[in-house]
Amino acid sequence: MDTNIALHHPESERLFKIGFRLALFTILYNIAEGLISMYFGYKDESLTLFGFGADSFIEVLSGLGIAHMVMRIQRHPGSNRDNFERTALTITGYSFYVLVIGLSGTSMYNLWIGRKPETTLWGVIISVISIGVMAALVYGKRKVGSQLNSDAMLADAECTRVCISMSVILLLSSGVYELTKFSFIDTIGTLGLAYLSFKEGRECFEKVKKNSHCSC
Repeated sequence: MDTNIALHHPESERLFKIGFRLALFTILYNIAEGLISMYFGYKDESLTLFGFGADSFIEVLSGLGIAHMVMRIQRHPGSNRDNFERTALTITGYSFYVLVIGLSGTSMYNLWIGRKPETTLWGVIISVISIGVMAALVYGKRKVGSQLNSDAMLADAECTRVCISMSVILLLSSGVYELTKFSFIDTIGTLGLAYLSFKEGRECFEKVKKNSHCSC
């Protein structure tokens, strides 16, 4: 259960503001990351990068639920997930499943026609930046969650680690292609993203049915 009775009220207010700002930054960063990734993914014909960008926009939906969660906990410590968060989880879950279908189908089509990226340099650059940003967010969310003794915020930090996994897949597939021009690696990377997206979608629907924390 979330509680902040160990903290003085002004200190807890300050920490909740930090937590909300971290959630807001996550939303804004994912919007920028999604736009840039989808643009260069389409331009360079890198499906892994394009799919990574699409995932970033789904994470925006998740981030809205997280921002709402922070405000809910601040106002009502120990409260359970509300209808807004459940709706956000449901929409996010369906969005992940749509992404899985799109990525899987397109990757098979690209494999069939032998399409390969023109370059994956931007995939390397974006993934390295993303890993650094997400690692910093995990650290910040863990610190705030620990100081507030908030299971929900600590769980959110763990959820952010999934974004790091996505970035690592993008880095590996993009890096291998840049070094070797192995044509199938973009398809392998895309299917890796599809697998993680399926897991995230399934977890969203599981969380709708219970009050366990984490909105992504």
